[in-house]
Amino acid sequence: MEGKQEEIKFITEDGEEVSFYVLEQTRLGGVNYILVSTTDDEEDAEALIMKDVSKDTDEEAIYDIVEDDQELELVAGIFRELLDDIELY
Repeated sequence: MEGKQEEIKFITEDGEEVSFYVLEQTRLGGVNYILVSTTDDEEDAEALIMKDVSKDTDEEAIYDIVEDDQELELVAGIFRELLDDIELY
C-alpha cells in the first residue's frame, strides 16, 4: 500500500464508531463500492468490501458489508485488477 490512505469513520447500528482506511473505490451497475482496511498497517490489515445502500433522501452515505458470495467475487475481481499489488481473498 503506497502513501497514506483516507480514514473514514462509520457509526454501527449499535452506535459504536469504527474507523476504516479506504484503499480503492469503484462503481458497478450504478452502485458505489469501496475497499476498506481495518488498519493502515499492511502487515495486519484485513480488507472488507462495502457497498453504498443510501437512498436519495439520506443525508449521509450508508454502507453495508458485501456478504453475497457472487456479488463479493465480482467486485473483488474488479478491485484485484485495480490494485494488482494487493492480495484479496
